[in-house]
Amino acid sequence: MYIPFENLPPESKIWIYQSNRKFTDDEFSEIKISVENFVENWAAHGTSLEASYLLKYNRFIIFAVNQEPQVATGCSIDKSVQFIQELEQKYKVDLLDKMNVTFKNGEFVAHKTLIEFKKMAKDKAVTGSTIVFNNLVNNIEEFNDAWEVPAEDSWHSRFF
Repeated sequence: MYIPFENLPPESKIWIYQSNRKFTDDEFSEIKISVENFVENWAAHGTSLEASYLLKYNRFIIFAVNQEPQVATGCSIDKSVQFIQELEQKYKVDLLDKMNVTFKNGEFVAHKTLIEFKKMAKDKAVTGSTIVFNNLVNNIEEFNDAWEVPAEDSWHSRFF
């Protein structure tokens, strides 16, 4: 059951998927419809999940579940991963590789492999004040407070 993201409690669990490339506006419009349909019908053991989503920067797909009324179980989480894999195949993107870094480069959102990001840090092409997307946040409260942060305030700080 779809719940607006802002109406979910702060402790709601989230999952963040980042694309290795920016989606076109047309692709993102199609993805929005697919994600809405998925979230509306997402269930665990036959019970609807209080779930929501955000689509950000034509690059991120974020799912959220209020686990108070019904916990997202292994099977329901597997269904979400299967859905993401289907999007990967359809749009020929990578959404599941956690060994990549997405960060703001001026007005643009850039995406690099972890190795490339480390090299950029060494070469001072990115700094501790570079805004990174910390996709390791676990719930909406952390997402609101620590998703878009200076690299020095996230796990990326080890590169500086």
